[in-house]
Amino acid sequence: MLLTDKTAVIYGAGGSIGGAVARAFAAEGARVHLVGRTRETLEAVASDIKDAEVAVVDALDESAVTEHLARVGDIDISFNLVSRGDVQGMPITDMPVDAFLAPVINGTRANFITARAAARRMAERGSGVVLTLNSGSAHGSPMMGGTGPADAATDSLVRNLAMELGPRGVRAVGLWAAGIPETLTIEKLGKVNPDLNEAAIQGILDHLSGLRMTRRNPTLAEITATAVFLASDHAASITGTFVNVTGGMFPG
Repeated sequence: MLLTDKTAVIYGAGGSIGGAVARAFAAEGARVHLVGRTRETLEAVASDIKDAEVAVVDALDESAVTEHLARVGDIDISFNLVSRGDVQGMPITDMPVDAFLAPVINGTRANFITARAAARRMAERGSGVVLTLNSGSAHGSPMMGGTGPADAATDSLVRNLAMELGPRGVRAVGLWAAGIPETLTIEKLGKVNPDLNEAAIQGILDHLSGLRMTRRNPTLAEITATAVFLASDHAASITGTFVNVTGGMFPG
């Protein structure tokens, strides 16, 4: 198994992607710590994973994140998958300031706090990997509001972390992933764009698949398999970059 004896902390583990990543990491031998703001969703994921640890922690709270990692102890993998409050589906010129800035502020803060806390502990041991995920919208996506700038901030943070931490044995890597059919439900997308219906969602998926080199959208299983590989020692030379799991929508 690729992650045997590794300890992984997954922020946003109660979500669709976070839960799938947690199950995949555990299946590959990792000791998994599920972190999020809602105990019920975390417990639902934990019920599928033997010996999973659950912690209700707000990734925006610096003290709470630091205190939780102190309880965890040694950490090999940190993966931030928390929601940022993105608002989409309207032109930027029509968007309220707070709606535009929400993902930029929340995403940057959560990624910085969790990455810094984990990296400090990893650097002391001389090993570890900080993972993050975004949609790759920094390269230009209309009607996405603050998602593009938030993604750009995350891209830059990952690359700069990698440059500083590489000499200390710690990697920083990201995944670009957008349009995963299993996660694009009315319930979830309604929080981002309340005007969507089933037909609109299918239209989005069809449009995205047409943009991809592979002409198909990535599956959740493909996303988790990529995350497992990047978290493993087989990817020991990969750092400071984003792996494109979007099927070629954006340049690498």
